[in-house]
Amino acid sequence: MTHDFNAMYASVQSWIDREFLVGASAAVLVGGELVDVRHWGYASREAGTVMDDEVIFRIFSNTKWITSVAAMLLVEDGALALDDALDQYLPEFSDLRVLRAGAASLADTEALIRQPTVRELFCHCAGFTYGPFQEGFLDGEYMGRGLLSPDTTLEETVTRLAGLPLARQPGLRWQYSIATDVLARLVEVVSGMAFDAFLRARLFEPLGMIDTDFWVPPEKAHRLAGNYVPVDPMDPMKPGINAAPDVMLGPATERSAFLSGGGGLMSTLADYTRFVRMLVNDGVHDGERIVRSETLAEMWRHQLPPGKQVELPQGWEMPDTTFGLGFAIKDAPAPGEPDTAIGEVHWGGLAGTHSWIAPRAGVAALIFTQRLPGFWHPFSHDFKREVYAATR
Repeated sequence: MTHDFNAMYASVQSWIDREFLVGASAAVLVGGELVDVRHWGYASREAGTVMDDEVIFRIFSNTKWITSVAAMLLVEDGALALDDALDQYLPEFSDLRVLRAGAASLADTEALIRQPTVRELFCHCAGFTYGPFQEGFLDGEYMGRGLLSPDTTLEETVTRLAGLPLARQPGLRWQYSIATDVLARLVEVVSGMAFDAFLRARLFEPLGMIDTDFWVPPEKAHRLAGNYVPVDPMDPMKPGINAAPDVMLGPATERSAFLSGGGGLMSTLADYTRFVRMLVNDGVHDGERIVRSETLAEMWRHQLPPGKQVELPQGWEMPDTTFGLGFAIKDAPAPGEPDTAIGEVHWGGLAGTHSWIAPRAGVAALIFTQRLPGFWHPFSHDFKREVYAATR
């Protein structure tokens, strides 16, 4: 069956014509097969390089899907259990305390009701906060202590984090957090391997993801997309964008000590499409099983406490969304329904890399660009609507 994606092509182009984006790349999968790849505009406006299959993107929080799958491989190995207490593997957290409701200082704490679990790391219910999104004064402490610094290793990050109280009791609510970076450190401790080495051995090499890493080496630097910000941060829909330096996790072309499982990877559309296609095809890539079917079913199952939904900082709207193990879920199946009843699992990166899988519709798609800031980008919603329209 052929699909007419012309309306989708025009939609993405319109965002470039309005100077909201410099360029973009997209891929669409139907029934597990790659049916469309498209590139628009420039990878770097300043260098005059066009978007193509070779462009490398900062994927920021799209890293979280990869980290979550990597950690679940250790669950498959029997080396890690989802409902084990966190301090069983990371004893640094044995003396955790929790900020009291309304606390105004780090000294105003109470005892833990219980230790956070490994499962709660995956679904952002462990009680941590993040830092950059400033939901409270504890976020400033995260930033001031260098918890997301490119000069800080995962081990050092966990040690510093353990010296701070939790933002709230474990299991109380979903809160986007540094938990996936803690999960990356957990992978190191349990596997006995550096996080990047584990990813290469268990995911990148089997999947042929040859351009995915925590930095862009000199021989590939010309392929790195430029990063951009709106000309008016107070009015992000105003036409016009400016080039932006790498300030969050350090320069993309320099090795970082911080192998951020929450946001540190660089990748290409082609590489990340291989990863997504493996997920769509029930954990199998080119006839080789990478992840068990039952593992993905668990990852795509509603994991939040009863009645809880995803709660993002003000201005980042994501209604009717729950969360699995590393994946946001929309239109989750009822208890007892197969995972193919899921409407959609999705996530994205801060600079505009968005991926989603719709098992019920048999469709998955990715659209990558480089535009800070924000997880919510209107072009990606238009893209999704047009892909659904073309494939239904």
